[in-house]
Amino acid sequence: MSGPDDVDRLAAILQAAYSGELAAGLAYRGHWRSVRGPDDRERIRQIEREEWHHRELVGGMLARLGKSPSPARERRARVVGHTLGVLCHLAGWLAPMYGAGRLESRNIVEYETAARLAAGAGWPEFVECLLAMAEVEWEHERYFRSCVERHRLGRRLSLWPAPPPKREIRDSFSREMGLPPTAPAVPLPLAGR
Repeated sequence: MSGPDDVDRLAAILQAAYSGELAAGLAYRGHWRSVRGPDDRERIRQIEREEWHHRELVGGMLARLGKSPSPARERRARVVGHTLGVLCHLAGWLAPMYGAGRLESRNIVEYETAARLAAGAGWPEFVECLLAMAEVEWEHERYFRSCVERHRLGRRLSLWPAPPPKREIRDSFSREMGLPPTAPAVPLPLAGR
């Protein structure tokens, strides 16, 4: 059975994710505009679109919980996102790729944690969506890691810890919930309650 503390913890992580997606979307808008290679430009532009989609999904979850985004976090996210977007034009190619990869690695964990909190707080219909977002963030991290690794200076940098294989996102959740590792986490739709 869930208690008010579980729902509050879930709401807090969703509020952080919601504002984080705002900062990411704004930063990636500046990032893709700053790169010259058409393949990198298009991939980062796609990542921006995925971050905006995540924000929409997380906003829906907050609304379902009867919670609102944090105005202070939203203000800070706007400043951070716009600032990072501008800095991408000044910092060269490698630094924004490195910073983005490092942040995306944290986002994986954030959505995995939110999925566990949702299951424990009595909102299992959020789980599938949260795990799917963790998987998308895993793909983002992998892309930015590959960018850093292909750069001659990037190969000399100490990288952030690599996340476990992508399948571990669902397998670890399944183990904790007592589900078979190959089963989908909780295949319930997000709509309705």
